[in-house]
Order: sequence, then structure tokens, then C-alpha cells
Amino acid sequence: MFDESLLEDPEALARADSRGLLLGVAAAGARVRTALRLAEEAGVTALRPDGRPRTVLLAASGPDAAAVADLLVALGSATCPVEVLPPTGPTPQQSRWTLPGWAGPLDLLLLITPQGSEQGLTDLVEQAYRRGCTAAAVTPVKAPLAEAVEQVHGMALPFAAPFGNGADPADEDPANDAGAFWALLAPLLALADRIGLLSAPTQALYGVADRLDEVAARCGPAIATYTNPAKTLAAELADALPLLWSQGRLSATAARRFATVLGTRAGQPALTAELPAALTVHGPLQASALALAADPEDFFRDRVEEPGGLRLRIVLLQENSEQPGAATLAAREQAYAHDTPLSEIAAAPGGPLDTAAELIALADFATVYLTVASAERT
Repeated sequence: MFDESLLEDPEALARADSRGLLLGVAAAGARVRTALRLAEEAGVTALRPDGRPRTVLLAASGPDAAAVADLLVALGSATCPVEVLPPTGPTPQQSRWTLPGWAGPLDLLLLITPQGSEQGLTDLVEQAYRRGCTAAAVTPVKAPLAEAVEQVHGMALPFAAPFGNGADPADEDPANDAGAFWALLAPLLALADRIGLLSAPTQALYGVADRLDEVAARCGPAIATYTNPAKTLAAELADALPLLWSQGRLSATAARRFATVLGTRAGQPALTAELPAALTVHGPLQASALALAADPEDFFRDRVEEPGGLRLRIVLLQENSEQPGAATLAAREQAYAHDTPLSEIAAAPGGPLDTAAELIALADFATVYLTVASAERT
């Protein structure tokens, strides 16, 4: 179902992209700049907190918000405890969150959502108010959550919606917003810098936008597949089960984000594991796939009706291409030993924010190409 020839025709790609996904990922840098401007207008740069919180509690609604929370844990946990509150409920739309029993005035609650209409998040703000816990949120302006946070004297940072902040987010399909992750992340990083959770000065955040623009220049629709890492990766992942292996906290976060967008956007399952544990966790799967492959010497097998065997593809995400590390070398050796194809994603040298931005943006581009080129023939 994947039409690889479509990748070489930018005009056909644009016609096939009825959901505007390519424009969304290409405009990630601009989305970050807009989000930062809105956060500055909301007063984030004027904050003068008295020290950092004892614990930062995160409540995220939706896959993009959950990925943002995951990245914030990876970036900020070295400074103070950062804990994600798990949602409960029968469906994602009916999720509920509960503060831990020890939460109080020394803690900060951060709420992340591109919708802002979730009753569970609004109820959580009320819980925080009763405990004396400060609340802040990244949410659309005029959304119920924004109003609830403002009522308890918290800070509501605007979510930079692609369709304008005057529109109702409930009227849009979140799956079509390929840049929501960055619109949620940018103001949250600006706030995290002000409270001392991590170092993300304004100049560094605009540098992330520049790095996203660089990825878009390398991975855009007009760039041929043989020099376009995102198109190449999309073609390699077609009809395969990706095993997303990572080394380091940032690459592990990027791998989990990659698996999420592959599932929600491209409808393709993927498995993640961190090195060196990935060698053990996914080793039996590699061995089974090799054993289940049809014997080419079996003359009597049905070559017409037999289904294709399980195709695995390892995608190795690295934080530093110049220092692969021993686990990376072992991963390559195991892939070769099991005859498992291997793709590699590596970030150019840079700070943690730049590294995370490049890994996630490249994976987002690859997912969109896989989605659009597969949908054309459905």
C-alpha cells in the first residue's frame, strides 16, 4: 500500500496530503516562535519565583501532551523531582487525575492540553486549590481550563493553535495538527526556565526553532529521497514492524514519541526499548522472525497464497553521532547476526534541547511521509 514513487513528486505529495500534515511538520519552527511570543505576552518572562518547587506534577491530556510531559521529565528530573500523574477512566476523553496525598503548597502542578475542555483537568485544578498547590497550564485561550486556572490565580499560557486562537479547538481533529507538540512544548520550556527546573533561556528556545527549520530544509518534500533522511526512513519502514532502540534519556523520549505518532498518525505499530536492555528484550523477536521466514529451498510451499513473513526493522536513535558508544556497536552486531535491517537516526552536535528537537522532528517527518504515501492508494 506504500507508494514510494510518490515521494519523488512534490506536487503529488501535496495533493495526497489532504490533512495538511506536511505543512504542519514543516512549520514547526514558526509554531515555536509563535508560542514563545504568546507566552511572553502572557507574562512568563516577567515571573520572579522565590526558588523552585519541591516537586513538579504533570497532567497531560492527549498523545502530544503526554509526549511533552515525557520530554520535560527527561530534561528536568536532574534538578528536582518531576512526576507525571497517570490518568484513569474508561476512555481518554473521560480521564480523571488525582493529586498524590503529599502534594501541597511547595509543589507546582502543570497541566498540558491542546483542547482545554477536559472536565478531569478542570477538577484537578480545584484539587490543587484545596491543597494550596500552585497551578499553571498550557491550554487554548478562553478554554474552560484556562478560566479555571486564572480563577485560582495560576498562569494560563496560550496554546498556539494552527487555526488561530479565536477558533474553537473542539472543532478540529487533534490528529491533523502535526505541530501541536511544539506549540505545547515551547511555552512549557519557557516556564520551566523561569522556575529553575531547567536551563532554557529565550535565546536557546529560539535556537530550537532554528534547528527545526534546518530539519525542515533537509527533509522537505522537494528534497529527493536519496538525500532526504526522512523520506528514506519512511520507505524503509513501509510494511515493517519498527523496533525503536535508543541510548540516552533524550533519545528514549524521542523513540516513545516516534512510536506514538506512528500508531496514531500512520496506523503502524512499533516497539520501543532502551539499550543495552533492547538487545535482550527484542532478541527473541529477532530470532523468531528469522526462524519463521519461509525456507527458499522448500519447493512445495505455496508461493501464491502464502502471506508475507514478519519484517522487522531496527531504528537506532542516537543523541550524539560522533560518540556512538559500546551499546550502539553491540546493537549493530546483533542486527547483523539476526539479519535484521538497521536504520540510524543521529542528531548533530548541540545542547539537549537541540538534540531532542532534531530527533523528534526527523521522526515526525518520516511518519508524515509514511502516512501520506500510504493513504494515496487506499
